[in-house]
Amino acid sequence: MESSLVKSAERTVRILEALAASPERLTLSELQKLVGYPRSSLHALIRTLAELKWIEADETRSAYGIGPHALLTGTAYLDKDPALSFALEALEDLRAEVGHTVHFARRDEGHVLYLASRESREAVRVISRVGRRLPAHLTALGQALLAGLTDDEVVAMLGGPLPAFTDESITDVPTLVAELDAVRSRGWAFEREQGTPGVACVACTVDYRIPASDAISCSMPADLPQPEVDKVIEAVVRHTRALGAKLRKEGVR
Repeated sequence: MESSLVKSAERTVRILEALAASPERLTLSELQKLVGYPRSSLHALIRTLAELKWIEADETRSAYGIGPHALLTGTAYLDKDPALSFALEALEDLRAEVGHTVHFARRDEGHVLYLASRESREAVRVISRVGRRLPAHLTALGQALLAGLTDDEVVAMLGGPLPAFTDESITDVPTLVAELDAVRSRGWAFEREQGTPGVACVACTVDYRIPASDAISCSMPADLPQPEVDKVIEAVVRHTRALGAKLRKEGVR
């Protein structure tokens, strides 16, 4: 019985993860291809999740997406995070100084999970990244956090070829490991158009846990003059280190 309950719980989580990762709602057949579960058990789980409002169907009840109760759980995670209120204050101060979009994120194995963002006031379209999960190797945030691990840990975690989002993306682990060595030497990570065309990003870890779990980044135009880039880097490092010191002083762990 215990084994059966564990299997059901795992399948439920995998279904939710698959729906959350998809930009569009998925039909039962599409979801079955992704998770590989028998159609009968998948249908039963889908029906239960829909009744509990963890997922919801479209008007034709033929495709499914994440429901409102999943949002409640995510919001509860943010509400209970002891570092977030301090991070939000740091993001406000950093954005006020540099004027660009800033993020606070946490490493989730080989990914980064965005917990807070403050958009540039010049942004035409504001699309929050909060709750988004991206491969760590594609972002300055992720590279800063991966640099806190050993090379062997990074290789074991990320495995073989790495997915690319742009032509500038790092796609092999040896190149990534070399970049992480550079990150360790200078104390911050920098990427230009590796995750998003036209965007460069600098990030620094918030050092209140060992290894660091969180980082702050600033996104800026990829063609920003180097003197301006240098100012952004200095500001990100200064504000992030101040946040780390404050969290340590407050006893946040």
